[in-house]
Amino acid sequence: MAALLQFTINGLIAGSIYALVASGFSLIYSTNRFMHLAHGATVAVGGYILFTLFSLLGWPFFASAFLTLIFTGIFGVGLFRFVYLPLQNKKASNVVLLIASIALLILVANSIQLIFGATVKSIGLITVSKGLNFYGAAITPLQIIIIGVSIVIFVALYVFMKKTKLGRNMRAVADNKELASVVGINQIRVADWSFFLGSVLAGIGGILIGLEQNIFPDMGTMLIIRGFTGAVVGGITSVPGAVVGSYLLGLIENYGIWFLPSGYKDAIAFLVLLIFLVFKPTGLFGLSKGVKQ
Repeated sequence: MAALLQFTINGLIAGSIYALVASGFSLIYSTNRFMHLAHGATVAVGGYILFTLFSLLGWPFFASAFLTLIFTGIFGVGLFRFVYLPLQNKKASNVVLLIASIALLILVANSIQLIFGATVKSIGLITVSKGLNFYGAAITPLQIIIIGVSIVIFVALYVFMKKTKLGRNMRAVADNKELASVVGINQIRVADWSFFLGSVLAGIGGILIGLEQNIFPDMGTMLIIRGFTGAVVGGITSVPGAVVGSYLLGLIENYGIWFLPSGYKDAIAFLVLLIFLVFKPTGLFGLSKGVKQ
């Protein structure tokens, strides 16, 4: 029983990180309709911005974290404005945009390695502490914070998408760009905001990962695979579905290594992705057209 609870807790922790990546990815995809795989690089950028401001420059943590989110949001908008939008203006296909996103993912990782080196870095805010005993399972205070912060953010995102004018505009563009344009919604502005908010979510993921683990230049590669998988499982056109799918992925991975060596965790994620792409490409909550918020 204790082992089952421990794997469940580990799955929820991993799922929280995956969901932050997946929700931002799904938000950007649903309003722009192309694969922004460089979203994983934004997670790494967030971790390294926090490392620079807090660990290297010695700025206060909360100020560093706030600026990290602003800078990651601006970074995401910059990718859209200076890479994707010019390609779209030239009538580039989604395949070209996908290739561009992969190129950006690799370019950013290599740029980080050039600036900071290939060695792993540690934020160093919280020292490793003994986990709290929870019915025989262990969980650290930081891990509790990760789960709690993630849930609060997802609730806030849901309210934002449902109750605000910008959220409704984003949903309208996601559902039907032509109709949204007819009623006067500025699609470029909506795209800017989707990249900003999606990148902020990635920045939050980078901060939480940096606090709990070490950061390294190509950390975004596996994270975007997990985020993409979570989005596919839940429904890539559904932001809430992407969140649910990411938690399911985190649980499946950790239950899987109950029976298999931990080195098979990546294989489990790829297997889940393959199964859904073949048998349920719209995911659990996704739509074949439009977006479900």
